[in-house]
Amino acid sequence: MEKIIINKSMGLNGCIRVDGSKNSVLPILAATLLSGEECLIHDIPKLKDVEVMCDLLSALGAEIEQVEEGTLKITAANITACEAPYELISKMRASFLVMGPLLARCGNAKVYMPGGCAIGTRPIDLHLKGFRILGAEIEAENGYVNSTAERLKGTEIYLDFPSVGATENIIMAATLAEGDTILENAAEEPEIVDLANFINSMGGNIIGAGTKTIRIKGVKKLHKTEHTVIPDRIEAGTYMVAAAITGGDLTIENVLSSHVQPVIAKLKESGCEVSEYDDKIRVRSNGTIKPIDIKTLPYPGFPTDMQAQFMALLSAADGTSIIHETIFENRFMHANEMIRMGVKVKVEGNSAVIKGKSKLSGAKVKATDLRGGAALILAGLIADGETEISEIYHIKRGYANIISKLQSVGANIRFEKK
Repeated sequence: MEKIIINKSMGLNGCIRVDGSKNSVLPILAATLLSGEECLIHDIPKLKDVEVMCDLLSALGAEIEQVEEGTLKITAANITACEAPYELISKMRASFLVMGPLLARCGNAKVYMPGGCAIGTRPIDLHLKGFRILGAEIEAENGYVNSTAERLKGTEIYLDFPSVGATENIIMAATLAEGDTILENAAEEPEIVDLANFINSMGGNIIGAGTKTIRIKGVKKLHKTEHTVIPDRIEAGTYMVAAAITGGDLTIENVLSSHVQPVIAKLKESGCEVSEYDDKIRVRSNGTIKPIDIKTLPYPGFPTDMQAQFMALLSAADGTSIIHETIFENRFMHANEMIRMGVKVKVEGNSAVIKGKSKLSGAKVKATDLRGGAALILAGLIADGETEISEIYHIKRGYANIISKLQSVGANIRFEKK
């Protein structure tokens, strides 16, 4: 069993480089199924989720070659199966993103219900609604979804909620559809833009990604391409909070400041000094944290994926803060683990009240989910004594080399195997 051991580490100082975006690379990897030609993708993070997606592509018949560290060559010329294996789908929710490309390319797809972090219901009904409107016949039974269509046809689709996954899946399905598709109330995340840029580089015709209205003009075929994944804004935000919570001075490299404006705004509001440059951000803190209120919202609002990290930060604030979670109903699971460390937090419905100036002490805790695990690391950096985090496979799903990166800026943190 692997564990992460942390001892108090104030005043982190130095530079940390952010890897390619997890939430961007996963749909891009799925989108390689749309083309039968070679796709060369750079800045792929070394994550467990990426391994699972690559295993899934291989199971479907794609050829994958690691050209160099962080670069994969993927060729899906011969798709030998249109059924995604249960043992892979159950490990990661993003694996459901192969359904759109398989349906568009092969005319049928059988995909089991997805797994992943248990932070909420995250239903796939919006994905299926989009496929049906595009002309697919959908059958859902015994834990899997079977979809068929001779050829999808472009149409108008309105999403009841701007779901990122549904937006991505529908874009991929519509790329090879006959005619034009207009997707209304689409998600606006930078990862949507990155996926659209990748598909367009293969000969796709997608306009409006990053806005609420996306137009996809169907094409008959996509060609080979080369693409570099955008930086991971959530990884960047996590290390920005690490500087703030430890009273440190960190420069985060390979980050687009336009992607993390809500995080920058809240850090400034909490009393941090944040300097923005072309491809890096510097965060300085004197260790005094002001209380703030946060409400998570779809992009460009404050990201739900940064809520847990800010809960750790606000435990050290000089006053009471409130976090309102509007995206996922179970996103406060990490609160109980933080309470074990001394964080004074009370969860009421979709809100958490955090009383600052908590005196944190190291404890044995477990990562309840990906971002909750990152928050426990941050709390461990300011806690007296030793913090031991178990079930760290959640953390490894979304943070590449997080231990060595934090060690490089002065954190007393290590892996331990038992």
